Amino acid sequence: MSRLELRPLAAADLPACGTLLADRHRRHRVAQPQLSARFEDPAVALAELTAAYETPDSSGAVAYRAGVPVGFVLGAPKPSPLWGPNIWVEAAGLAVTDAEVMRDLYAVAATRWVDEGRTAHYVVVPAHDAELVRAWFRLGFGQQHAHAIRPAARLGTGTRAGLSVRRAIRADIPALAQLDVELPLHQGLSPTFSAGRVGTVEESLAEWAADFDDPAYTTFVAESNGRVIGAAVGCALEQSSGHLSLARPDHAGFLGFAAVFPDARGVGAGRALGAAVIDWAVSAGFDSVVTDWRVTNLLSSRTWPALGFAETFLRLHRLIR
Repeated sequence: MSRLELRPLAAADLPACGTLLADRHRRHRVAQPQLSARFEDPAVALAELTAAYETPDSSGAVAYRAGVPVGFVLGAPKPSPLWGPNIWVEAAGLAVTDAEVMRDLYAVAATRWVDEGRTAHYVVVPAHDAELVRAWFRLGFGQQHAHAIRPAARLGTGTRAGLSVRRAIRADIPALAQLDVELPLHQGLSPTFSAGRVGTVEESLAEWAADFDDPAYTTFVAESNGRVIGAAVGCALEQSSGHLSLARPDHAGFLGFAAVFPDARGVGAGRALGAAVIDWAVSAGFDSVVTDWRVTNLLSSRTWPALGFAETFLRLHRLIR
């Protein structure tokens, strides 16, 4: 095999890397045909890659064999303090013809990232490519998050006796505000231990009062014995800031939020709320429904796959001390 040539990614490499990215997405759609076919076009893939390359402080690496490109990786930092001193390789930021090459590419790119003090590394990887995922695991990464999709098709399942789901009304705002706080509190517990900020009920009350009538979002509540015990929100996927570029299917609905009070868990409220959002997406004419979850959240990582959501992308994470 020809010697692998590695160097920092440059603008002149983008057209060839765009073709690699389009080829990767074409293979991905064999496993997940509900992903957008647009990105199989090298010109469209190149546009996504170019946008990522033009992100402030982006950098990466490219690999060639005998003058032919065989892989690239490209990352850029996010300004939010939530992610630490970070670098993100998003869905358009990597492609290889051989998964092992990704380890060499990371070695080159990460040298600069760590020299710049960016020691929290995040990468969004196609879930179907077991060898590529394993290559990242062998670089010290672990899975943190999952993106998933399912067809917009009604589930046809009922709810348990005493449990019902309906559209939220303004009188539900106090319960909705409490549930807004409940989710990050739950994420902060074992085994997730999320360090995300937990807002106050007062802040959430003000937000709900101001935004409740926004037609872009549809909110459902679950009731048991006349008490609101949970809520979920559906919207178009375009409202999500976390499903971008190749990870954004066309004409998809989004299950963007769901929470149930701790004392009401285990009666099927989460499943019923998820089903309500799926049914809403069908009625709204969406082709598919997308959601995501922390894989260490035991509740969501079991409930959403049970509703037919299949992983499309995995967010992997490595923290360098």
